[in-house]
Amino acid sequence: MKKLMLISAAALLVSTSAMAQTTVTTTTGAGHGATVQIEPEYRTRIRSYVTEHKIRPVETREKIVVGSPVPRDVELATVPGDWGPSLTKYRYVYSGSHVMLVDPETRMVVQEVD
Repeated sequence: MKKLMLISAAALLVSTSAMAQTTVTTTTGAGHGATVQIEPEYRTRIRSYVTEHKIRPVETREKIVVGSPVPRDVELATVPGDWGPSLTKYRYVYSGSHVMLVDPETRMVVQEVD
């Protein structure tokens, strides 16, 4: 009986992790309740866009991270439409080697795309 339960638990764990790879959903921990969904194909488009357009990373004293505001002196770029319809309401900043999606009203980073 114990063996059957262990096998069932292992199967459940494997199936859950396989399903989790299809869509990435992130809920910000900053209490804003924003949920950003980025399909894997759009993540590829975002990375390609940054490479093809040779976007230069911004340099700031403080590291730009999810849940923190982007400094006022950093210009936010408009998200291209081909990044996905659910992302066009955001702006972005390229910092380090990551695209950071930013809520333009609060300037809070809501998602990191690596």
